[in-house]
Amino acid sequence: MAKLTKRQKAIAEKVEAGKAYNFEEAATLLASLPAAKFVESYDIAVNLGVDPRKSDQVVRSATVLPHGTGKTVRVAVFTQGPAAEAALAAGADRVGMDDLAAEMKGGDLNYDVVIASPDAMRVVGQLGQVLGPRGLMPNPKVGTVTPDVATAVKNAKAGQVRYRTDKNGIIHTSVGKIGFEADKLKENVEALIADLKRIKPASSKGIYVKRVTLSTTMGPGLVIDQSSLNV
Repeated sequence: MAKLTKRQKAIAEKVEAGKAYNFEEAATLLASLPAAKFVESYDIAVNLGVDPRKSDQVVRSATVLPHGTGKTVRVAVFTQGPAAEAALAAGADRVGMDDLAAEMKGGDLNYDVVIASPDAMRVVGQLGQVLGPRGLMPNPKVGTVTPDVATAVKNAKAGQVRYRTDKNGIIHTSVGKIGFEADKLKENVEALIADLKRIKPASSKGIYVKRVTLSTTMGPGLVIDQSSLNV
């Protein structure tokens, strides 16, 4: 058996296996664990009662967290004319059409979110092999293909998170950073779960939100007692 590091030992001593934690207790415990060499994120995993093999049970959407994620988000927008001016005014880092596509094909992909107006999809469509593998391809289901690019930019900058169920029916996303107050972190998680319930597939039967797990980037996952959340 591999030897535990000093950090892993310290974590194992504090974490109670099999326990469902009150949310505030979990957030406080995770923040108290030995720190990594960077500011870690708080991440959430929500196990949903869906069958991801069925197309009508794939859960994919986006949620604007009330307190953001604590990350600086770089946004590129494909659009033109007045919409381009509106996107820049809303805070977009780069706006363009064919010129922006050429930059991305050349390897300039230092963006966290890519947004496009519908009329720009003729240009964006050429970038599937570039943007797709990085999860950057604009998609109307998560609000990144829209005529209202300015609002999409504002949402992205405000801390909108995008997610999709994986092959096990679990969604994963960041909900904050170490240093967030527990009540703000909790409100972010509650907003996410409220949105997940709002978009519950009609064909999903039985318990929908089966398990909620909170972790930090390099830390353990703590199961949350859902009765401690206002959802």
